Amino acid sequence: MIVRNTGTTAVDGWSLRWSFANGQQLNQAWGATYTQSGAQVTATNVGWNGTISPGGSANFGFISSWSGGNAKPTGFTLNGQECAVA
Repeated sequence: MIVRNTGTTAVDGWSLRWSFANGQQLNQAWGATYTQSGAQVTATNVGWNGTISPGGSANFGFISSWSGGNAKPTGFTLNGQECAVA
């Protein structure tokens, strides 16, 4: 995933939250620390990618398992505010 700063000031620390569907569970992750409670997942920056300059981005990834269909995650928020998904 990519967290992109489309604002005019730097982001100093980020936390991206989303919801999984169909019982998806994180199996492996990189570039962020993760917590999962039920369907809710939160990814938080690690030391080397916490500051995102205007126009910049931070990358991270994960692998998950699921039961049922492989639905896309929904309900994204960045630092507590709803954000666009491209």
